[in-house]
Amino acid sequence: MTPAGRQRRESVRLQAAELFEQKIKPAEVARRLRVSRKSAYQWHQMWRDGGGRALASRGPSGSRCRLSPLCLEKLAAYLEQGPAAHGWVEDQVWTAARVATLIGRKFHVSYSVSGTTRLMHRLGFSPQVPARRVAERDEQAVKAWKEATWSEVKEPGRPAGATSASRTRQASPAGRPEDAPGADAAAPR
Repeated sequence: MTPAGRQRRESVRLQAAELFEQKIKPAEVARRLRVSRKSAYQWHQMWRDGGGRALASRGPSGSRCRLSPLCLEKLAAYLEQGPAAHGWVEDQVWTAARVATLIGRKFHVSYSVSGTTRLMHRLGFSPQVPARRVAERDEQAVKAWKEATWSEVKEPGRPAGATSASRTRQASPAGRPEDAPGADAAAPR
């Protein structure tokens, strides 16, 4: 949740506390604040148990970042240097797995790939997916093969008129041949 979203949610909860103090029922609080009844009833229970302070925010949820602000600055600088500066010379792509390895090497902290992705987004980076190509690939030979050979090898598709785009309707029993299954359905009952 964004900081603005957290602030709005806390503001709504504090408004709910004020309404509860005025003896307004949770269902009416839900209607006035445009929240679910379930939330209003949960907030009412929290308010009864601990007052307005019980509805105040406790800060963002989730685990805390295991890197200090100084380490985060260093990590951003390392990412700016590029992968080649840290031993990945095959391509200039920061994958989440590579960044997790870099964090482990430089800061001796273990991060999962998904945790690394969130951390990268927080720093303004996004993980990239490397192109899976053979290092010895000859682009000119591939292009020549596509132009010369592919059209010969490729099987022809269906002709344009062979298909129908109309809705499927059951045929009328009157139009069936007499020996076809269901032909007797045409007889009046």
